[in-house]
Amino acid sequence: MEQKGVHLDQETFSCSICLDLLKDPVTTTCGHSYCMNCIKSHWDGEDEKKIYSCPQCRKAFIPRPVLEKNTMLAVLVEQLKKTGLQAAPADHCYAGPEDVACHDTVSAAAERTERQRELELSRQQIQQRIQDRDKDVKLLQQEVEAINGSADKAVEDTEKIFTQLIRLMERRRSDVKQQIRSQQETEVSRVKELQEKLEQEITELKRKDAELKLLSHTEDHTQLLHNYPSVSALSEATDSSSINIRPLRYFEDVTAAVSELRDQLQDVLTQKWTNVSLTVTEVDVLLPQPEPKTRTEFLRYSQEITLDPNTAHRYLLLSEGNRKVTVMREDQSYSDHPDRFTYWYQVLSRESLTGRCYWEVEWSGERVFVAVAYKNISRAGRSDECVFGYNNKSWALFCHEKYFNFWSNNIQTAVSGPPSSRVGVYLDHRAGILSFYSVSETMTLLHRVQTTFTQPLHAGLRFYTSVGATAAEFCKLKQTLVS
Repeated sequence: MEQKGVHLDQETFSCSICLDLLKDPVTTTCGHSYCMNCIKSHWDGEDEKKIYSCPQCRKAFIPRPVLEKNTMLAVLVEQLKKTGLQAAPADHCYAGPEDVACHDTVSAAAERTERQRELELSRQQIQQRIQDRDKDVKLLQQEVEAINGSADKAVEDTEKIFTQLIRLMERRRSDVKQQIRSQQETEVSRVKELQEKLEQEITELKRKDAELKLLSHTEDHTQLLHNYPSVSALSEATDSSSINIRPLRYFEDVTAAVSELRDQLQDVLTQKWTNVSLTVTEVDVLLPQPEPKTRTEFLRYSQEITLDPNTAHRYLLLSEGNRKVTVMREDQSYSDHPDRFTYWYQVLSRESLTGRCYWEVEWSGERVFVAVAYKNISRAGRSDECVFGYNNKSWALFCHEKYFNFWSNNIQTAVSGPPSSRVGVYLDHRAGILSFYSVSETMTLLHRVQTTFTQPLHAGLRFYTSVGATAAEFCKLKQTLVS
């Protein structure tokens, strides 16, 4: 039976970047080979985000791998250059009788020597891959140990923090109890003191009543008239005007105050717990999670946003639990505060944003800026340092009823995308990714920023003063779980 010959085409030994034969070939740990200069140039372009990938399979490497020339592959390429490469025949094409000339015959010993050399080359390649995989295994083992160590320390630290919180609550509980008991003792003592005075007065009055009764029965007129002045005089009565018949609450107000404190603490825990949970899930390892693509995946990182009244311009009205902003024509009489924007119609969120976060803004009117900014952005005055998108401390998407623009560091970038009254914002703080989406029945990427964030961010909104009936609201989103 005739067998199909083994053929090697040029593509097998070509670099997928420059499409030429491999020059100074190197092999990545995922098994793909490139010209050394080609893969170096490719990774140089990824230096900013510090995540390096294979151009073919997109496997990510952290940190940047150190490349070494694959000597076996280099030798093979050089030999193939000398001997020439055969064009690969079409699939299922077999040579028939007299189609080709007979090949030269060689001795079995010579053929064995050639095959032995090829086997040795294959073994060297396998051994090299084994070494590479051993390095990967050791690296992953180190990562496991680092994760375990970090998790153990986090558990220990959080236990200490929660213990401190519990002790603080215990101290406050003890303080309230002591204050109640102290006030109880004071009030009871005051009441008992008055009670004793009244009881003494009752005894004195009873004695006086007995004397008067006895005197009233005296038959001797002269004796009655003689004793009357001394017996009839009454001592000054104890002041009991403070005793009124009224419903008394005693310490019920204390219970109400403590209940209010409990409710406030529960609200704070509810608001902050989402951030704590997301921070735990955002632990970054060597195998980074892919960016979300569907709205369901984005909602996994949904972040509840509330606005800080102390930052709101005086003509901005906050409502819906400080989630909604409306531009007003009247001053809202906010108190003076150093965090308040004094000139620009802007407001920032109460929450600081780190890790992975996603939120949506529903807006109405003619135009609005959906922004993020560092907390230390300037507030007073009308300079560019105060305006979202006009400095290096903020990034803003300008939303018009007909188009979008992106602003950063006072540079405007045109954005193409379908107009929408709802904008989605995705932040991966650690990776330095900020993305804006047009949200309707589908999600359309409008603009994506790749940078390095040096501080926690705050969500923000900016409005034009001349536009009436303009409002924007941070939407309530239901967080989803994605396997």
